[in-house]
Amino acid sequence: MKSWEIWTCDFGEAGPHPAVVVSHPDRVERAPLVNVLIGSSQRASRPARDNEVLLNGADGLDWETLVKCDLLYLVEKGTLYRRRGLVTPSRRHAIVQRINACMGFTLA
Repeated sequence: MKSWEIWTCDFGEAGPHPAVVVSHPDRVERAPLVNVLIGSSQRASRPARDNEVLLNGADGLDWETLVKCDLLYLVEKGTLYRRRGLVTPSRRHAIVQRINACMGFTLA
């Protein structure tokens, strides 16, 4: 498992959804828990909102998928199954920008 990979994760009552691993590579390698972003389980039927990034087949997904960047989930690596793909570099940049904006992170 690596940062920026997309896996399936069972998010409890929400059920299985794509999950983008956003933890630092050192954490992914050594820790049992990683941070992920949840993606939509249904085909995207609208443009991305301010808190979302749109992923698609270039990222290894079967269809256009909205990923929410305003909430990080901490999950056990063992709960991630069925690797789905890898986020492209340009979309990684977009996700980082969205996370920073949604969390109110700014550089002084």
